[in-house]
Amino acid sequence: MSDIISIQSHVAYGYVGNRAAVFPLQRLGWDVTAVNTVQFSNHTGYGRFTGTVFPADQIREVVDGVAALTGFAGVRALLTGYMGDRSTGAAVLDALAKLRAARPRALYCCDPVMGDTGRGFFVREGLPEWMRDRALPVADIVTPNQFELAWLAGREVTTRDDAMAAAAALRARGPRVVLVTSLVVADSPADRIAMLVDTAEGSWRVTTPLIDFETPPNGAGDFTAAMFAAGCLELGLSADGPARALARTAAAVQVLFEATWAAGGRELALIAAQDEIAAARGDRVSIERLR
Repeated sequence: MSDIISIQSHVAYGYVGNRAAVFPLQRLGWDVTAVNTVQFSNHTGYGRFTGTVFPADQIREVVDGVAALTGFAGVRALLTGYMGDRSTGAAVLDALAKLRAARPRALYCCDPVMGDTGRGFFVREGLPEWMRDRALPVADIVTPNQFELAWLAGREVTTRDDAMAAAAALRARGPRVVLVTSLVVADSPADRIAMLVDTAEGSWRVTTPLIDFETPPNGAGDFTAAMFAAGCLELGLSADGPARALARTAAAVQVLFEATWAAGGRELALIAAQDEIAAARGDRVSIERLR
């Protein structure tokens, strides 16, 4: 019986997409059904890779097979990340519709993977607009980085107030909870990086040390979205549930980054840090209520 269905990319070597999300979720005790949108040798940040992008119909077939076998019994959430193009996105929303028909209270956590500060968009043309117009309105939780937040909201994000206003604009389109997974604004100390969660009931921010990786590891956003989705499933989307999930998530990201830095590689040190991730609690970080 699965708790979470995760539809993301897969790599044979390294930790991005489902490889960055499924194991830590399982280590925390969540049963995960993984549906892979691609199978690559490694993530594309290396510049060279081999493998295949699975067609949308194959994703539908896999989801339909899971549904026929299990009826989605016990599934509490759908988690999605990198989609690549609109056809993959359409297959994801078909899966969501089938899941909600069987499990109407299932949550949808959408990580709108599209681009990043300094790099711009890295997905195919038309997907950002599809993400804004189709995926965002049906999501319960959305987890953009700062670049994605600004684009989805159609406004600059250079201050804390900008970030809160942009998050509120996203909530007005459908999601109940917005997690900004990386935030560096005008009042950010040079050695800190923030995450911010915004709901109708409040906004909270947590800052953690900014680790100056020579080559920043890929997959951190995938890991962050998975940890936050799990926290919200456990703690709820109302009252201070998202704030407590934010604190837990930030603590888990911090211990993972510390282990990755110590390992000296460019892949997330998920195996080395698994016990610390499982033990991470929100009291490790300081959370600030903004409103």
